[in-house]
Amino acid sequence: MKRLLLALALVAATSIGSVLAADAPALPVTKATAGTEVYIISPQDGATVPQSFTVRFGLKGMGVAPAGVTHENTGHHHLLVDVKVLPVAGQPIPKDEQHLHFGGGQTETTLKLAPGTHTLQLELGDTNHIPFDPPLVSKMITVHVK
Repeated sequence: MKRLLLALALVAATSIGSVLAADAPALPVTKATAGTEVYIISPQDGATVPQSFTVRFGLKGMGVAPAGVTHENTGHHHLLVDVKVLPVAGQPIPKDEQHLHFGGGQTETTLKLAPGTHTLQLELGDTNHIPFDPPLVSKMITVHVK
C-alpha cells in the first residue's frame, strides 16, 4: 500500500510540474539593439571538418558579457547544434547537448560531433539566458564531420 501511495504521489508531482512548466509565464525580454548581427566566423557553411573542431563566434553591434552580468547592449552566445526550431521567446534557452551555453562570455569553442552532417547556429541570450526581442540568431550553417 505504501508503494502504491508513493507511486501515485510521484505521478501527481510529475504531472503538476509538467503543467506548471508548460504554463510558465514569459519572463522579461530584453530588446535587441538595432543593427546587431550574430554570425559564425568559422567553420564556413558546407565545410568538411574533423570530429573535433573549433567554432568561432562573431557579434557586431553589441558586446559580449558573461551571464548574470547586466551591462546595456550585451549578451552571451548559445550554440544550437542540429536544432530545427528556435528556443521559445520569453523563456530561458534550454541547456542540453543541442543548446550549448557560453555564459562565461566565450567567443569560441572546440566542438566534438559524430561523423555525418550537422547544422550549427548561434543565438544571443541576455544576462538570464533569455533570447532577445527580436531574436538575435546567426544564419544556420551545415558542416560535414568526417
